[in-house]
Amino acid sequence: MQQRAVETRQLILEAAAEVFDEGGYKAARITEIMQRAGITQGALYFHFSSKLDLARTVMHAQRDAVVLPPGPDGLQRLIDTTLLLARELQTNKLLRAGVRLAVEQEEIGFRDDEPYRQWAEVFRGQLAAAESRGQLRNGVEVERLAVLLVGCYTGVQHFSKLSCRREDLPDRIADLWQYMLLGIAPPQVAAELVVNPETPLLAAG
Repeated sequence: MQQRAVETRQLILEAAAEVFDEGGYKAARITEIMQRAGITQGALYFHFSSKLDLARTVMHAQRDAVVLPPGPDGLQRLIDTTLLLARELQTNKLLRAGVRLAVEQEEIGFRDDEPYRQWAEVFRGQLAAAESRGQLRNGVEVERLAVLLVGCYTGVQHFSKLSCRREDLPDRIADLWQYMLLGIAPPQVAAELVVNPETPLLAAG
C-alpha cells in the first residue's frame, strides 16, 4: 500500500505538471489533473489539500526533476549543468512547470524564493569547488556570483520562452557563459573550458 501511495502521488505530480505547464496556475483545473492522472477526487485530496498545495509541491519539485551531469566539481560541471537544464527545459514537463510556477507565483498569491535559493546552492557548490581549484579570478565572491547566475539564467530562459518557446535556449546560455567567463575565470582556465550547447539530455530524476 505504501508503494502504491508513492506511485499515485507521482502520477498526480506528473499530471499536474502537464496542466500547469500548458496553461499556468489560473487556467488549471483539478478535474483535468484527475483525468490525466487517472485517479479519483478522494485520491488527489488524500495527497494534496488544494490546488495551491499541489502547485507549491510542483514548484519545489523542479530541483529533483533532473539528474545533474557527472564529472569533477568546478566550472566545467557548472557550465554543463546549466546547459543540461537548458535542454531539459525544452522537454521536461515537471521542470518546466516548476519554473513557470516560480516565475508566476506572485500572480497566484504567494511569494517563495526557496526554488531560486535551491538552484543558487547548487551553483554555489560548483563555484566553491572552482575557487578551491584556482579556476576563479581573485576577488570573485562565490555567494554573490551564485545568486547573480540564478537571476541571469531566469531572465534568459524566460526571454527565450516568450520569443521562441525555448528553442534557442541552449545557444543563449552558451552566449551567457562566453561573456561571463571573461569576468570570472583567468584566461588560461577559460581557454580550457568547453561550452557546448549540445550537452546531451540525461534521465529525469
